[in-house]
Amino acid sequence: MELLTILLILLVVTRACGEVALRFGQPVLVGELLGGIALGVVARQFEGTFPVLANLPDHEVFRAISDLGVFFLMLYAGMEMHPRDLVGTSGKALNVAIGGMVVPLAAGLALGWIALPQSEYLVPQVAFLGTALAITAVPVAVKVLMDLKRLDSRPGKMIVSAAIFDDIISLVLLAILTALIRTGEWPGATGLLLLGGKVLGFLVVTVLVGHFVMPWVADRLKWLKLEELEFSWLLMVGLGFAVFAEALHLHFILGAFAAGLFFTRRTFNQTAFKAVNQKVSAITNGFLAPLFFAGIGMHLDVSAFTAIPGFVFTLVAVAVLAKVIGAGVAAYWSGLKRKESLEVGIGMSARGAVELIIADIALRAGLFNRPDPPPPVIEHMFSAVVIMAIATTLLTPILLRWLGAGDKDGSG
Repeated sequence: MELLTILLILLVVTRACGEVALRFGQPVLVGELLGGIALGVVARQFEGTFPVLANLPDHEVFRAISDLGVFFLMLYAGMEMHPRDLVGTSGKALNVAIGGMVVPLAAGLALGWIALPQSEYLVPQVAFLGTALAITAVPVAVKVLMDLKRLDSRPGKMIVSAAIFDDIISLVLLAILTALIRTGEWPGATGLLLLGGKVLGFLVVTVLVGHFVMPWVADRLKWLKLEELEFSWLLMVGLGFAVFAEALHLHFILGAFAAGLFFTRRTFNQTAFKAVNQKVSAITNGFLAPLFFAGIGMHLDVSAFTAIPGFVFTLVAVAVLAKVIGAGVAAYWSGLKRKESLEVGIGMSARGAVELIIADIALRAGLFNRPDPPPPVIEHMFSAVVIMAIATTLLTPILLRWLGAGDKDGSG
């Protein structure tokens, strides 16, 4: 009953806040995040009255539900794109991903060297800050584009493709950061080559299965009489790809996206594809995605605002500007118009779940407790990065709406 009560509260609040956001001309995502933030503030202020809500972001079952929300977000994003679109933008998207990662990484490292105090732990702390700024939250970017009905636009395809490459590259950064935190040493060339081989192996297997096996099995499912077989088959493939990705120590969102990408109108007939698409959309937008974004909002801790306000605002500003410059300039050089390039840069600015995962790894490793006692900027760095992730997630749809990303052609 406790879990049912939590889900009821979260759904009522996020749906109501999402409606208010729409009334004010903002995407639903903004309302869902603000609803989560409001719940988190109330739960902390009245922890004795709402003990379950106060500890909800760390609740194991709720984390599992949030992961399921990410899974369905990426599954739906894959279904809304076409493999040819991804291949067609892959070269340019790789340039955008590299630009959108290198510039924020360099900016984060520079900010760390300038703002953080000298200590024997400075290198992993600076590396943490650079990594946190470099990564784009793929599920957040997808939901923003879905809310703005821009997922199928030229900049939208570029953002999602680049964010997928970004996620792959971030695995390398995460491997380096994890080694630095745990051992204090940089990972060797062998470890990085092994990671590259795993990524290549995942891509080869999923492309072969998606292109040849999925249509072959789908054609034979027509002879079976079970209901909702198409939907079950999509979930089985998505979960299978996700498990395969995790077995290779990659992020499961790559598997979910790959399954949706290869579930096309050619896999099943037009009627079946539309029916499955509507079911995935309903589960994602009507249930799991609001819970996921509410959970992100509930991570917000305002203590950093009062302890290190200058660092927090600088971190948010650098996070947005570095992505806009790095990804936007690369998009412009790749042939997009100025307005489209700016849209790509802003769309790549969204952070979220991955930053929280990285921050949690660093927190558990004690990175923010060193040196002992830690200076204020180190002690509150976890909160500052969480604030940055939420602020960029909130700013991205607002800036895109302000930019006029609701135009049908997206030109500029």
